[in-house]
Amino acid sequence: MQYPCSLSNEEKKIFFHTELVRYGVKYDRAATVAKILAAEKPDELLTEEEKQLVDEVCNEWLNNYNRYKNIQQSANL
Repeated sequence: MQYPCSLSNEEKKIFFHTELVRYGVKYDRAATVAKILAAEKPDELLTEEEKQLVDEVCNEWLNNYNRYKNIQQSANL
């Protein structure tokens, strides 16, 4: 996911949340991770639970995104 650098923290949170939900992440998990990502804290300041949640949710997003792209490519063949 790429976003413009000039977004406010709230706009980043909305962007991340929208993208996560768009590709199948549950609403509440997406909201929590979007808040963490928008804060742009270094990994050292995150708790182990936050790191684990971000990893899980981002991997879920990536798997669903790749599945979507594969379906799109298959449909275009």
